[in-house]
Amino acid sequence: MLKLMVACVAMMIMAAGASAAITKVPFGRTADGKPVDLYTLKGQNGFEAKISTFGATLVSLTAPDRNGNYADVILGFNTVEPYIKGVPFYGAIIGRYGNRIALGKFTLDGKVYHLPTNDGPNSLHGGARGFDKRLWTAEPVESKDGPALKLTYVSADGEEGYPGQLTVHVTYTLRADNALSIAYEATTTKPTVLNLTNHTYFNLTGKPNTTILNHRLTILADRFTPVDKTLIPTGELRPVKGTPLDFTAAAVIGSRIEAGDEQLKFGKGYDHNWVLNSGGGKFATAAVLEEPVSGRVMEVKTTEPSLQFYSGNFMDGKPAGNGTVYQHRTGLCLETQHFPDSPNKPQFPSTILRPGQTYHTETVFVFRKKK
Repeated sequence: MLKLMVACVAMMIMAAGASAAITKVPFGRTADGKPVDLYTLKGQNGFEAKISTFGATLVSLTAPDRNGNYADVILGFNTVEPYIKGVPFYGAIIGRYGNRIALGKFTLDGKVYHLPTNDGPNSLHGGARGFDKRLWTAEPVESKDGPALKLTYVSADGEEGYPGQLTVHVTYTLRADNALSIAYEATTTKPTVLNLTNHTYFNLTGKPNTTILNHRLTILADRFTPVDKTLIPTGELRPVKGTPLDFTAAAVIGSRIEAGDEQLKFGKGYDHNWVLNSGGGKFATAAVLEEPVSGRVMEVKTTEPSLQFYSGNFMDGKPAGNGTVYQHRTGLCLETQHFPDSPNKPQFPSTILRPGQTYHTETVFVFRKKK
């Protein structure tokens, strides 16, 4: 979906594998004039990923259909300007805290911290200027699995209200088996809370003007975290059985999205956190997404304990991308994560990171063809 038009000579860096390489071109400038770069990780047979240093954003990702034809399967933009102007997190790394924190505050070690409220009464995806709106540094790194790009951002103590200077590394690796790995690492100078994720909008048709409602989705989770009307978890872990949120067997996304269920009314569709059966801490399959016409299949594997499935409910056809606009539900997100509002829910898995500890998580998107 991305056709970058840049009149310049790309810098090429050979990476692991004889036919794999990384190229870099200018992607625009930030509001204060700093240059933004776009890196392309090239694998074999047409598999490639484009990553911007603004927001450490995944801008484009190709995958083959059942006939071996590659197309871009995510939603992205031709230049950095739409990302700077505030498109809703397309492809970006989200932090410090992915998802919502109730009323924009939490208590840690007896001290109350206040965050910007940018989603009604709540703080969403790191606040008014989260990691998605920051300029990261990037460097190609060696990997036996394929071309890899390591991006780094240092978040100042007190940024968006969060304590501690946080050093974050995110490494994208384009593997030879048609898989994209996103590995996260972070350290802090003070106790803080942390929940990193990636907010890519997928559309496996390869056609951005087509809705995702005919995609089939499986989520390996018997429970989810129901929410209140502001989309904050109530604290309950509710069984999915008998509800429209049951994706334990593959189901067409559009088949129950207008079911009238209270939870779907709150989110205007699917915008919920599923509690993965794996429990987190070990690498396991979280979800499988299938598109029947193209035959593309994407398996999501992660070390995280939960997954947020968002069905593009608030997409409104703006802004323009790749000569078109992204209409209602033409993309979906599968965000691997810890639970929303965990800092205020002691019964949820902890998101506290302390000095001397290192935060490690990894998510892999594996693509294959269905005959």
